[in-house]
Amino acid sequence: MTESPIFSTDELLSPELIGPHDGAGRLAVVAMSGGVDSAVTALIMRERGYRVVGMNLRLFSPADPVHSVNPCCGIPAMDDARATCQVIGVPFYAINMEAEFGEAVIDRFVNEYAEGRTPNPCLECNRHVKFTHLVHRARLLGASCLATGHYARIDWDGTRHHLRRAIDGRKDQSYVLHTLTPAQLAFIQFPLGRLIKPLVRQLARHFGLPVADKEESQEICFVGKSSYADFVARRRPDVTRPGAIVTEYGASIGEHAGLVHHTVGQRRGIRIAGPSPLYVLNLDTARNELVVGPRENAVARGIEADGVQFTTGAWPELPFAAEAVVRYRGNPVPCRVTPHSTGHVSVDLIGERTALPIASPGQAIVFYLQDEVLGGGTIRSVQRDAAPVVAAAKGGQ
Repeated sequence: MTESPIFSTDELLSPELIGPHDGAGRLAVVAMSGGVDSAVTALIMRERGYRVVGMNLRLFSPADPVHSVNPCCGIPAMDDARATCQVIGVPFYAINMEAEFGEAVIDRFVNEYAEGRTPNPCLECNRHVKFTHLVHRARLLGASCLATGHYARIDWDGTRHHLRRAIDGRKDQSYVLHTLTPAQLAFIQFPLGRLIKPLVRQLARHFGLPVADKEESQEICFVGKSSYADFVARRRPDVTRPGAIVTEYGASIGEHAGLVHHTVGQRRGIRIAGPSPLYVLNLDTARNELVVGPRENAVARGIEADGVQFTTGAWPELPFAAEAVVRYRGNPVPCRVTPHSTGHVSVDLIGERTALPIASPGQAIVFYLQDEVLGGGTIRSVQRDAAPVVAAAKGGQ
């Protein structure tokens, strides 16, 4: 691994890297998770001249008494956020939003998985919890902005705000931010968008932040180190009902232990030997069947998406060319987007089969133009490149 460039602290705090020193004593609310990214975000906003208030959202209480299984959600995370605020000398407030998080994120996650879809809980948390309630509370406090530790950029061209990928492609989070509205983009700041992670830690160490070397959580916060399937099964025991494993042509070739253990495109866990590897093509919840086949039959050629919105706030009237991403940090694929009724689009993916993505109902599809996020929505059905249409199961949202 190559070493990151070494900058002086003055260089790291330059407007080119962290944004203009335009605070002038105005109030900025900073979302504080207890990690190093949000800690440095608060530090940067202070150094830019803002009057900072740190705000921690208590979203989920882990079941273990010391909150070690899900450390990013429990009391230790809140204590880390508070300690950071003490070091940099800014007020700290904790807000309990477990009920809102449970309804908007956890319940949806469980129900979507039970219906055979592949939800993204981080996206729903941003949409329904963080950037709804935090923006509202920041405005009630009279703040001029809300700042978070997300890796993305917001640019103003004199006419409107543009959401763009972060400079650090390995950390870019623009995919899960595509639901931001024009009003939110005008109020939110992402101070880490032009920094790479090693420089964020360099700043944290230089200013003696207590979380400078804290490890990042790689799991979904409320799932922790257990599997998605186990988490869902504890709340929906019906999803572990065994059923048939069938080919795309309907031939039964084995038995699964519950559809919840599988996602579209997955290879592991099928446990059926054959001349070539088998991949999950579809989860047929109506028949409780796991449909499998060769990988080339799992890739998507066309997608129907709904709940689509664009960062301009306007609905396009004509088809347009873009690049589509269907997984968090997935590879962009050229596409043509055809808008229909408001919120509904058809997407034709362009390219050789080997370059096409595997997509599943429930995932987000996000449209880019180079590094700019145009918008996105939720995949409702997928046209496979060499298989029949795979439609979303009924009963979901």
